[in-house]
Amino acid sequence: MKTRETEGMLLGLIGVVTFSLTLPMTRIVVAEVNPILNGLGRALVAAIPAAALLLWRREKLPTWPQVKSLAVVALGVIIAFPVFSAWAMKTVPASHGAVVNGLQPLCVAIYAAWLSHERPSKAFWASAIAGSGIVVAFALQAGGGGLQAGDLLMLVAVGIGALGYAEGARLARQMGGWQVICWALVLSAPFLLLPVGWLAWAQLFGSHATHPEPLALKTWLAFGYVTLFSQFIGFFAWYAGLAMGGIARVGQVQLLQIFFTMAFSALFFGEHVSGSTWLYAAAVIVTVVLGRKSAVRAAPQPAVVAAGTTHAR
Repeated sequence: MKTRETEGMLLGLIGVVTFSLTLPMTRIVVAEVNPILNGLGRALVAAIPAAALLLWRREKLPTWPQVKSLAVVALGVIIAFPVFSAWAMKTVPASHGAVVNGLQPLCVAIYAAWLSHERPSKAFWASAIAGSGIVVAFALQAGGGGLQAGDLLMLVAVGIGALGYAEGARLARQMGGWQVICWALVLSAPFLLLPVGWLAWAQLFGSHATHPEPLALKTWLAFGYVTLFSQFIGFFAWYAGLAMGGIARVGQVQLLQIFFTMAFSALFFGEHVSGSTWLYAAAVIVTVVLGRKSAVRAAPQPAVVAAGTTHAR
């Protein structure tokens, strides 16, 4: 069990590193593209390789109960988080949004206890709440004593996105990690066609076109990253890790995303990261280490499908 938990933590870390560039790349895209178009458009484009992979692997269609769970996944990770986080990136730096995003592990743990019947110990909850408290303190300090509009948008993204994480991880125990994100993308695609098409037309040709000239190369590259990695490949490791190592426990690894995002923001995008930001982030990491050592009673395990297992017809 310990080996499986360790593997889950490592897979979760791979997912976190992949996701850590999401906010900086999104900030590049929304400088030229409508945030809602970015949030929904990346999912619609990602549905193409998702459908191709499902067809190539000859995956069995999900059952009706699984479809209902996939709808919850889509609400969280295909609609809410991409749209609201992109909207937030119009007003706050990516490094700032990353620290607010540090509330997500606590939300994931709450959903894990509710949906998957995991039972974290009191010590785990104390560590998770302490980490979240540090994150809120940072947001208040950086916002001059009050929350900024971008912080509120990020909180919405985090709260609903965490539901998609937890439900997707629960479903990954039945059908496999990569299958969950693929089916969520494919089933969402028909509902995204009309709004994405309308927003794209409005941006390019509408009477109030926001960006009629061709997009810069860096914008296309950033959109390619959030489409292929943030919305698609990153979830392969993330959902598999949550399913293998426990949703609440592995979810805490996402607090490390703060470090990676701030480092990437400073290294690649020239964002200034103050010394106090690093101190807040370091304090959050201490809480994650303490939580990692705390007991979490696992949920009853159904038959687990490995990340690469298929259901051939």
